[in-house]
Amino acid sequence: MSPIKQVIVVRADLGMGKGKIAAQVGHACVLGAEHVRKAHPSWFEKWWAGQAKIVLKVNSHKELDEVKMAAIELNLPWSEVTDAGHTQIAPGTVTCISIGPAPEDLIDKITRDLKLL
Repeated sequence: MSPIKQVIVVRADLGMGKGKIAAQVGHACVLGAEHVRKAHPSWFEKWWAGQAKIVLKVNSHKELDEVKMAAIELNLPWSEVTDAGHTQIAPGTVTCISIGPAPEDLIDKITRDLKLL
């Protein structure tokens, strides 16, 4: 089996500050890990030992949806973070998604061309 990793894809078009981005990525990591812990326990157990995480960026909600749809097509676990709107952005704004933890070779099929945040 390929190594297991988690990828977080963040919208760079929202103008979020560093702290806000960090919080949103944290939400995505936890949501994604919990999803995989229940749905794919063997992936979760393998990932838990090192917890590899990569944070990438897209430039629009449309691009984020395209990545999400590609994850769905490959049957990869994903989670979406929607902001509550208490600080920098409007309530209900989708800020990022997590993909995995899942096999790296599958995740790379849809994220290899994205840039690091």
